[in-house]
Amino acid sequence: MTQTTVEKTSVTLLGLGAMGTALARTWLNAGHPVTVWNRTPARARLLGDQGAKVADSAAEAVAAHELVVVCLLDDASVEEALSGTDLAGRDLVNLTTSTPAQARDRAEWARERGARYLDGGIMAVPPMIGVPEAGGYVFYSGLRELFERHRETLAVPAGTVYVGRDAGFAALHDMALLSAMYGMFAGAAHAFALIRKEDIDPVSFAPLLADWLVAMAPAVHRTADQLRGGDYTQGVVSSLAMQVAGTPAFLSTAEEQAVSPELIRPYFDLMRRRLAEGGVEEDLTGVIDLLVR
Repeated sequence: MTQTTVEKTSVTLLGLGAMGTALARTWLNAGHPVTVWNRTPARARLLGDQGAKVADSAAEAVAAHELVVVCLLDDASVEEALSGTDLAGRDLVNLTTSTPAQARDRAEWARERGARYLDGGIMAVPPMIGVPEAGGYVFYSGLRELFERHRETLAVPAGTVYVGRDAGFAALHDMALLSAMYGMFAGAAHAFALIRKEDIDPVSFAPLLADWLVAMAPAVHRTADQLRGGDYTQGVVSSLAMQVAGTPAFLSTAEEQAVSPELIRPYFDLMRRRLAEGGVEEDLTGVIDLLVR
């Protein structure tokens, strides 16, 4: 009986912070040849003990394989690490957190140096990498054909979601979702602050808060439908006028509990502005138009 061995794609990885290390280990465990480089050599040596080839320089690492994945601190770190490397003919996948404008500029920068480019936004924390059931994934944007070429390899550490040919779209999706996350955290922080000095166990309160946030989350679909259709009164359950009428109670409660309203007052101010502009029968979608300059 003849056994056929499928050769795994070789990967160069620049950057071995917590996320880069998790990516490297996952590829190694899946049988991919991996060459690594890190500004701090000690981290690279640890992966060398686990089967990775350790490059002495970023240039040596880039030269090792066609697929080059970068996971560094910021865009400036990418510029510094890749300066002086030969990117001609390389498939450059940048998983470094950046802005949409930086991603677009980096795509053009790579093209000028003869490289093909994909930008990525990681929607996971390091412990989720290599654990499919954890639900982590990565947004990718840029050349569709490049994404398809490496889709199988890129899917080893985490799920893949292609969001468009515009190289900035992965970063934009990343920042949009994370912005929503921090908004949720801000609301949760205010909620915990309200009960902080009372005889209310935060551990017992947490499931109530989590369940409420989950119950409210589907409202984003109505918002999306209203934005697409342009009718902000479509499917309204609680009008803006009604919600604005209730805001004084929230502010008074914060005052009574000696809690700063700085996390919720700006949103209430926007709600009142939208109402003053005539959005009486809308819900909260019109606030979005006040944010867009």
